[in-house]
Amino acid sequence: MIRLSVNLNAVAMLRNRRKVGWPNLTHIARVVLEAGADGITVHPRPDERHIRRADVPELGKLVREGFPKAEFNIEGFPGPEFLDLVEVNRPDQATFVPDDPDQGTSDHGWDIPRHSPLLRAAIARMKGAGIRVSLFIDADRRAPGNAADVGADRVELYTGPYGASFSTPEGGRQLEMLAATAQGAAAAGLGVNAGHDLTLDNLGEFIKAVPQTIEVSIGHAITADALTMGFPEAVRRYRGLLGGVSVGSGSR
Repeated sequence: MIRLSVNLNAVAMLRNRRKVGWPNLTHIARVVLEAGADGITVHPRPDERHIRRADVPELGKLVREGFPKAEFNIEGFPGPEFLDLVEVNRPDQATFVPDDPDQGTSDHGWDIPRHSPLLRAAIARMKGAGIRVSLFIDADRRAPGNAADVGADRVELYTGPYGASFSTPEGGRQLEMLAATAQGAAAAGLGVNAGHDLTLDNLGEFIKAVPQTIEVSIGHAITADALTMGFPEAVRRYRGLLGGVSVGSGSR
């Protein structure tokens, strides 16, 4: 079954607006996991504008002790401080993204050949700690082979352009490119994750076109939906779209 990892960045950003300590991030993580989410994702950036470094061990402890079948995913640029944080907290997965520190959100995948020395070293370090590594990539047939060459276990398809153009001819073209990239990943022996601007409206079509998907990471949309329906119902609806679909081959 395709796994749903709920990204908590938007919740943390709301918390950080005021010094009152709520919404409580660990409480929300517990709510989404109790509602059926398969894991949680956090992206601690250097300026701590949403997830703070201090959040990471607390959330990791919640997953390990309270929800041992769930997964903890930490994503970020693989600089020294980030790698230290990941290594200490031992998530199930580290997702490397090519973000500039001042970037508002992830908006492009890796140019893997250009950054191969950085990625090879960081991936080797994570694997030495027993942590699975996924690389954030654009819809590009060449990217999965490059990801395999530097040692990645999975790729995460950047679905932002698809989400932005859904229900238009361009959206169809983006979906075809994502499907071709996922096929390339499976051929290279890589697992396929996906994330960015996936919503209740467009997720179903994506899953039909990309059946190789193992995991989707959704944050902004599910948080927005939770404002009107609550997190438990939002999680149930996203899980409903993902249910009944078998995970494709090539996962690891």
